[in-house]
Amino acid sequence: MTAALVAGFATGAHAEDKKQLAFVVNIAADFWKAAEAGMKKAQGELPDYDLVFKYPDQSTVAIQNQIMDDLVTAGVSAIMVSAIDPNATDNLNKIAGQTALFTTDSDAPQSKRIAYIGSSNVSLGQQAGEIAKAAMPNGGKCMGFVGHLDAANYKERAQGFNEGVKGTQITLVDTRSDGGDQTVAKKNVEDVLVANPDITCMVGFYSYSTPAIYQALSNADKLGKITVIAFDDDPITLGGVKEGSVAGTVVQQPFQWAYQGFKLMAAYLKGDKSGIPADGVIIVPGQILHAADIDAYVANLKAMQGG
Repeated sequence: MTAALVAGFATGAHAEDKKQLAFVVNIAADFWKAAEAGMKKAQGELPDYDLVFKYPDQSTVAIQNQIMDDLVTAGVSAIMVSAIDPNATDNLNKIAGQTALFTTDSDAPQSKRIAYIGSSNVSLGQQAGEIAKAAMPNGGKCMGFVGHLDAANYKERAQGFNEGVKGTQITLVDTRSDGGDQTVAKKNVEDVLVANPDITCMVGFYSYSTPAIYQALSNADKLGKITVIAFDDDPITLGGVKEGSVAGTVVQQPFQWAYQGFKLMAAYLKGDKSGIPADGVIIVPGQILHAADIDAYVANLKAMQGG
């Protein structure tokens, strides 16, 4: 077991006195800091529970599964996970048979999870399409960049993006995956700049994707020459939107996913299922940010995180 996996379990007698609730993410990225802040707020309102936040050392299904297996072994009462592969239902169902399983960010609807809380990734993709249409009224050829092509959040965002630009001359030609490796993410952009000179638009589907695009374009003196469509609120992304080198970004509310998610799990364990809708899906809407929106958004983000 790695040190990262051990860290969440060394709580001693304290963990034995309280039921433990866990939030397991898909990748170690700054995107999740807001969710950690949401967990901190929830912890203040759930003194009878021990809340933990788990990052994988690497963004793989095997490591994510190991984290959940270890949590179950340690006696966790509920897990909320951003599923790297929604089709890896065997282990998800095994976990669901041993503890209360919820999903966030990237759903696994075919699994036996109790509920999903997060964005409608199709809607987020449609909003990204709106950014693209405003930025490229004459059309463009877009290349996407993402961590995992199999993840539900990517598939749904791509679906939504294609729906959002339908009837225009904007096309999502292809998407390059990096397996959650941010060094590979930047190299993917560099490779596209060389191999695909007809690409006029780049879409960063994950939080770290647009910073990789930004850095590669900056190094190649291509900032402002290729339209960039973003997701999420990495500081580099927000800076790019504010300066105009990124056309806009679609942001989510991971703070609310964690805050509401932990409270939902605690209520469920107490027998209160009133917060779980019939379809098991709780949508926290996203928001489009343009240059004029950045300062107010950043101020609110800092306030939520206690900054």
